[in-house]
Amino acid sequence: MREQDLLDKLRKIERLHAGATTPGEKEAAADAIARIKRRLAEAAKVDRPVEYKFTLADGWSRKLFIALLRRYSLQPYRRARQRRNTVMVKVPRSFVEETLWPEFLELSEVLQQYLDEVTERVISQGIHADVTEEDLLEDE
Repeated sequence: MREQDLLDKLRKIERLHAGATTPGEKEAAADAIARIKRRLAEAAKVDRPVEYKFTLADGWSRKLFIALLRRYSLQPYRRARQRRNTVMVKVPRSFVEETLWPEFLELSEVLQQYLDEVTERVISQGIHADVTEEDLLEDE
């Protein structure tokens, strides 16, 4: 997958989670972001923001999640003595369940596939062509 293909795929995921329904909406990423921000504002009126604690497995996921929060004008933070893989945010529960977390999971999967492909290609070209998993030996 080329980097441009990855960016296009990420934008499609964003439009899907924004609920884009017309061809014009599907072409405008800015409209999708605005639509999700409106959904967040509406959710905050009905469903008070609560503090969430997310523990993310790796640095890539953490960076993606923080960027997604900031895209929607949400303020990520962590408390003193919390690990770097912890991200805190105050957000309505309905927004997390219906939009934020599903979108993050989908974006994360696409990004992970891309990073795996790039890593495998670089290792096979620069280190050794055999990038298969190690052998599994039975216990004796």
